[in-house]
Amino acid sequence: MTSTKRRRFLVVSGAWIAASGVLPTVADEHTEGSRAGEGEEGVAPPEDLMREHGVLRRVLLIYDEILCRRLAHDEAFPPEVLAGSAQIVRSCVEDYHEKLEEDYVFPLFYKAGKSIQLLDTLLSQHRAGRILTDAILHRGNARALKDPGERAKLMASLRLFACMYRPHAAREDTVLFPQLRSVVSPREFDALGEQFEEKERTLFGEEGLEGVVERVAGLERKLGIYDLAGFTASWTQN
Repeated sequence: MTSTKRRRFLVVSGAWIAASGVLPTVADEHTEGSRAGEGEEGVAPPEDLMREHGVLRRVLLIYDEILCRRLAHDEAFPPEVLAGSAQIVRSCVEDYHEKLEEDYVFPLFYKAGKSIQLLDTLLSQHRAGRILTDAILHRGNARALKDPGERAKLMASLRLFACMYRPHAAREDTVLFPQLRSVVSPREFDALGEQFEEKERTLFGEEGLEGVVERVAGLERKLGIYDLAGFTASWTQN
């Protein structure tokens, strides 16, 4: 069921329950924030932002595989996997996730006078990330990969991107996003959820972020790293 159909089903079901008088106290048991601010399927704005970080982390695994195994050991890989991964970073991480932060989240913290130094650093890293993605998109093709100099520059860009964005996402997840409720009123928190959902539908259509996740999974399959069991640690204890 698509997200729009799911929302329509919930609205119709709620209207029927209200009209029939069944369970009349259910709505009263929930706060305003838990109704609207959490959006569809109970996802609140901080959780939504963290879910988008999950997409970023899966792309970083693709970058790791290409950088540390394929390029470092001169092993072949489909160039379209690298280009597709960088395009997902551009569309989902930079043009969507980071725009949500810059347009809706960060201004709330600046207004409240909280985490100013952290915000300045995060914004600086957003700008640096775009430059690195430009470089990866420029060199993520079969022609550039044949040039040793271009390969070296590509490897440097992949390494810098991963080294910056792992701590970047971790700091947001553990410091910034947990404070979001403290810098907005319940009504503003609710509005954020609606705005995030609207932006997601506008950019990614009915499938929303789930469609982006499927694109990432397809790239993982092409690279042979989709199976989570392949990351299971194994060792012999002496």
